Amino acid sequence: MSSESLQVGVVLGGVAPEHEVSVISTLQAAAALDRTRYTPVPIYVAKDGTWYTGDALLEVETYRDLEALRETAMPVSLAPTPHGHLELIEDRPPGVLKHLQRPRLRRRVDVMLLGLHGGPGESGGVQGLCETVNVPYTSAGVLGSALGMDKALSKQVCQQAGIPVVDWVAFREDEWAYREEAALDECEAALDYPLVVKPARCGSSIGIAQVDTRPALDAAIEDAFRYDDKVIVERAVEALREINCSVLGDVHEATPSVLEEPVAGDDDEVLTFQDKYMREDEGATKTGGTKRAESSPEGMAAQDRIVPANLSEERTEEIQDLAVCIFHQFECAGVVRIDFMIDAATGQLYFNEINTIPGSFSFYLWEPSGVSFDELVDRLVTIARRRHRDRNGRVQTHAVNLLAEKSLQGVKTDEAS
Repeated sequence: MSSESLQVGVVLGGVAPEHEVSVISTLQAAAALDRTRYTPVPIYVAKDGTWYTGDALLEVETYRDLEALRETAMPVSLAPTPHGHLELIEDRPPGVLKHLQRPRLRRRVDVMLLGLHGGPGESGGVQGLCETVNVPYTSAGVLGSALGMDKALSKQVCQQAGIPVVDWVAFREDEWAYREEAALDECEAALDYPLVVKPARCGSSIGIAQVDTRPALDAAIEDAFRYDDKVIVERAVEALREINCSVLGDVHEATPSVLEEPVAGDDDEVLTFQDKYMREDEGATKTGGTKRAESSPEGMAAQDRIVPANLSEERTEEIQDLAVCIFHQFECAGVVRIDFMIDAATGQLYFNEINTIPGSFSFYLWEPSGVSFDELVDRLVTIARRRHRDRNGRVQTHAVNLLAEKSLQGVKTDEAS
């Protein structure tokens, strides 16, 4: 491992229901980093929001006991530098005599590889932190992340761009509380059963349910509010085919992947969290008509899917072109996955949602597209650094100090007046 290699902070965990999913995705990406060029620096965000580092955090076995992890990993704080890097500085409990302390450990980070799913890690919060401390990072910016995380706002953006979406309504918890019957009336007046209920700002199919009756709708909305204070209810596409496409790039160039068709469980009307992540020993990828068995949890790679999706060349190109259009509409960067729905009864195509930090970084779509996982993460780092250079090449401050003594002459403060 070269001391001159690029120090890549791989950020995983997070304060979100998808915490464990993030761990799986990010460790996959860390393992794919070329060790002759990159040194992964694990940055684990615990469920209480504490940030940790330590080489053991690159091993999945470390996460089997989160309490033991917190005892051995090193808590850190983040410190920006004037050179576009970041320093992780060892945190210490107060009250220890300073003269007995060794110097605090420090670790440089040159670029942040963000693998957080859901919560502030995907909704723009951590992206804003990276921009504030001026370090390159691998995901969409603050705007695209925030829009992409909110399913209601995402649908609004696509509607305004003329991209079809299914009929839907959304409301906040304060619009639901103490007026549940009126809210249910509004849903039933606007939409016909069956309906799909989702937390507006969760991923990984957490809190999602398909319902056919008013009591079931009531219960599903209550459950969705456990995860978010905003809920979306949409018309279910009964003859549903889910088709997903990943896009890699930035504002300069964006490339679509091959398409996939996820396969729900036998008893599932919609894909569940269990379908996506909990199929140990049973998950398989059908690539070119063959199945690849999985022997351990592998994130989105463990889900049953058909790759490439069995669609005509014309329909495939239509979806890929639309995916690139949506990528630019949301001002994305890095790798995203855009989920579509086809009504098999009518052939109508709909935008469903966009994932600005997709599970497993959608590497399972890029490998059959001719991009290996190590090349994918290399491109993510390259894009992040290029965007950082572009941003820092623009005027951000002025040399004039408006608070200098001469500039303040004649300016009265409250105390002086």
